[in-house]
Amino acid sequence: MSSPSVPTWGPLRSFGRIKSRTLKPRQAALFDTLLPTIAVPDPAAGPIDLKTLAPDAKEVWLEIGFGGGEHLAEQAARHPEALMIGCEPFLNGVGSALRHIDERGLKNVRLHAGDARDIMKALPDASLDRVMILFPDPWPKARHNKRRLVQDETAAEIARLLTPGGRLRFVTDWKDYADWALERFERTPGLEWTAERADDWRTAPADHVVTRYEEKKLGDTPPIFLEFVRA
Repeated sequence: MSSPSVPTWGPLRSFGRIKSRTLKPRQAALFDTLLPTIAVPDPAAGPIDLKTLAPDAKEVWLEIGFGGGEHLAEQAARHPEALMIGCEPFLNGVGSALRHIDERGLKNVRLHAGDARDIMKALPDASLDRVMILFPDPWPKARHNKRRLVQDETAAEIARLLTPGGRLRFVTDWKDYADWALERFERTPGLEWTAERADDWRTAPADHVVTRYEEKKLGDTPPIFLEFVRA
């Protein structure tokens, strides 16, 4: 296997490690065979034309930080009419996602093995029907909060990309990050929190997919589900 190229980012990354253990042989092979056929075009080359990626797609979804790809693959299987774009900088996670995509024969998934913010900048206004951010790195220490994915700039970019009526889902198992994200999303013009009662953020939405990461219960609270709609 040729070594996957590791892209560069700005001064503040919103994620930790790029790679941990050695990739399994099958996953390593998929970097050479499958990934080139489903990779999102290099955002550094200019704007990304989603119609070229999937001319027949009825919707376009973006998952920012898909972990091991379990959620992304399951949603893609449930919604074959939608183009699923997944972004993940952790190469072991990309390898896992490639295995899920290959085993299930999914044809509606495109991956970016890097920072989602690069892809977002290259997408046109009102081009996404759904954005999902599930259990992002919490950076719980106050001095590291500036590294969190959810910042005012990210929230504004998501609002720009969502279609009218498009939806954003943010899930975390860290209380402080839930408060942090809610504060920033609520003050972002165009995003409206859909919750009307406590159960709306305590109870998983009907289409939520529980992953092995969620089952580990690494945070300080049961999952908190924040849903927003693009006005």
